[in-house]
Amino acid sequence: MKHTMNFHERYPIVDVDQNRIMANNGNLAYAYRLELPEIHSLSEKDFEDLHGLWFQALKSLPAGTLVHKQDIYKKIAFDTEDLHRDSFLAKATAKHFQGREHLSHESLLFFVWPKNKTVNSSSLSNPFAHIPKKLPETLGEKAEEFGKAVRDAVMFLNNGTHLSLQPFNQASVIQYTDDYFNGFNKGFDTDMVLDKDKAQIGDHWFGAMAVNNETCFGDVVKTSRPNEKYTADGFLFHQGFIDGLGLTFPGNHIVNQIIHLDDRHKWRKLLEKRLEELSKSSNFGSQNKVLYDRVSDTLDTINQDDSSRIIRGQLNTIFWSKEEKELDATVSELVARFKELDIRPYCPEGLSRIHYLLNSYPLFSSNFSDSDLYVADLKHALCLMVNVTNYRSDNEGVLFNDRLNNIPVRKDVWDEGNKRIKARNFAIFAPTGEGKSFLANNILRQYFEQGVRLVIIDLGGSYAKFAQLYPNQHITLKYEQGKNLGINPFYKTPGEGLAPEWLEDLTVFLMELYGSHQKVNKAQEVALKKILRSYYGKIKHGHSLDGLYTFIEENRESLLGELGIDRSYFNLTHFLHILSEYVGDGLYSFLFKVGEDQSHRLEDKRLIVIELDEVRDNREVLSVMLKLIKSAIQRTIWRNRSERGIILFDEFAKQLKFDNVLESVEFCYQAIRKQNGAIGIVLQSINQLPENHTSATILENTQVIYSLRNEKGYEALKHRLNLSAHDLDQLRSIKNDLKGERKYTEIFIKIGAESNIYRLEVPPEVYAAYLTDGIQNKAIMDHFKETQDMEQAIKEFIATTKRSTIQNQKT
Repeated sequence: MKHTMNFHERYPIVDVDQNRIMANNGNLAYAYRLELPEIHSLSEKDFEDLHGLWFQALKSLPAGTLVHKQDIYKKIAFDTEDLHRDSFLAKATAKHFQGREHLSHESLLFFVWPKNKTVNSSSLSNPFAHIPKKLPETLGEKAEEFGKAVRDAVMFLNNGTHLSLQPFNQASVIQYTDDYFNGFNKGFDTDMVLDKDKAQIGDHWFGAMAVNNETCFGDVVKTSRPNEKYTADGFLFHQGFIDGLGLTFPGNHIVNQIIHLDDRHKWRKLLEKRLEELSKSSNFGSQNKVLYDRVSDTLDTINQDDSSRIIRGQLNTIFWSKEEKELDATVSELVARFKELDIRPYCPEGLSRIHYLLNSYPLFSSNFSDSDLYVADLKHALCLMVNVTNYRSDNEGVLFNDRLNNIPVRKDVWDEGNKRIKARNFAIFAPTGEGKSFLANNILRQYFEQGVRLVIIDLGGSYAKFAQLYPNQHITLKYEQGKNLGINPFYKTPGEGLAPEWLEDLTVFLMELYGSHQKVNKAQEVALKKILRSYYGKIKHGHSLDGLYTFIEENRESLLGELGIDRSYFNLTHFLHILSEYVGDGLYSFLFKVGEDQSHRLEDKRLIVIELDEVRDNREVLSVMLKLIKSAIQRTIWRNRSERGIILFDEFAKQLKFDNVLESVEFCYQAIRKQNGAIGIVLQSINQLPENHTSATILENTQVIYSLRNEKGYEALKHRLNLSAHDLDQLRSIKNDLKGERKYTEIFIKIGAESNIYRLEVPPEVYAAYLTDGIQNKAIMDHFKETQDMEQAIKEFIATTKRSTIQNQKT
């Protein structure tokens, strides 16, 4: 018999006060939203800890309490409204991901105080058929005690490291109820069409499957189990025991976990009686023998473990589809997922299916009868919890992709509020060919478009196309043999005062040139500052290293005496000897050749690329070049300390073997603390950083780690960065797909103590912009030579590639 019902005529809720709800059947409930950890972020121990947290929180709730955890998964299209669209590549990214289908996840937790504490004996119950004519005017003392117990449990859960519970408000309670009984149809209200053959609400057809009896279970339930997709030889990658019913299960569905907390003393008597009955008939069939063993085990648990808490429970899934025929495929998939868990579920049909659909609404779940519930210990039931959710986007940051559908995920790797990290420096590790520079381009380009100033010290020409997309905002300084970069650290605008901070920076620069050959002390620094002040006081223009050298040499007999500097504090002869290599006809004089000072061209540029490819093998020149670059950065780029900035050292492995170079980089790490900035390094292997104090300091101040796939393993990373066992398992699970329809690389990202695997999938325009070598890169650069417009060159390259692909398909 067909039955159509409008649930608004018998609305389930009669009163809502914040998150406290009074249902029309007299049940009282407190409703919360759960914020769960990200999928793939938990280790085996994390799952055990969560299980223990849930147990400690729930075990002390009053007998008669019903706990209903509901996880709702809905197929939705990705909305790019929150993505930036203010650049060519940002627009391409938003367009590429717009409308991509994925599962949303909402986790809800209800603590219910049923009006009737006795579980119904009736097997089927229509929650809308029997509504009390009169509800109590006051909740009573027991209900108040229940409210306090719930608040204590919630506080305990919130004090754990993994969960966060946020109370519902009145509007969200009403909206949730309307959505549930409207069958999650969007844009219209509709009726429920319920009969023995079908359950339909609007456009959606519904089905159900339940674990509702002790005989459903196999031998073992656990807090977690291996994830076969990511587990390989030598390591186990863990997932929650029933995670296969969650985000990785295709289609719209709900996972309901219902737990009745019962009185253990009452259940001891009931189980003893049940055991006696079964013992008399244990020889009459294998089913009775199985039940006897299960009841006996449960009774033993109660008698031996004082902390045990007997419950009656149910795990069910409600699922829906726009096509009735698709329900059969969902049932088959669910049966297969349960079989992996050694669980044999029950599939309700006819009126039973309606019963499960209506009473899985948490305020009605007290209507499930004894025949709908299994008996177990609370610890057993809590293994059936979904404890993970979708990747979570931060309010701001850099876009990567999740590991499920490659949906964009924004990660705040700057962490302005220092909630996760105290130093935002980062390192990228990966062997040649795995995409280090591609990843660095992705990170830096997004930072740049968010207003961060970038200085890229590049030894491979990996950022040319990226930079050319912003022709008026970038400058490239390129070292050529025998020529300088055009940076004169001594240049001072005529009439400009001698600021103490600028004088300090110049002193540090000179002492680095001088001190790379001997130890420098405070007395020498003070003496040099006095000499510099004298130089700038007497020489009004044309300042340079050559000019300073000449000034000191010409006044060497009287200079120290005039400035009140004891000769033992500063050895002028030694100082001039060291500096002679950089002036006049000295071996490295070309580095300080006076010409146009390009450092002042940097002031209005937010993207500075310094290409040092030709100097990569000369430790002395490279060291001096770094000092010059650092001088320009300090004098011009970070004068405004409120401005965010990043220095990236790319492909720096070979140079890091030189002590003086490593010390220059270490200085940058120390100096960056005073600025609103970060330093990034790109290395093939962490072993390219020598194991010494300087490298240790760099790594200690690097709190954002990116690692791409490395076939040689990750033990060195684990050792040098003190990674956890789960971090190592995550690294080992990295898999790329560069041949499928959605090409991506996987990346391990660790921000402070938090880590997970992310993906990087980009649209064709972004892929073209990040290419660093090969035939495709040459084709784009050839287009650019013709047009002098990188955006147009990329568009022409993509159009040419599409035409070629179509032509190949035709032939």
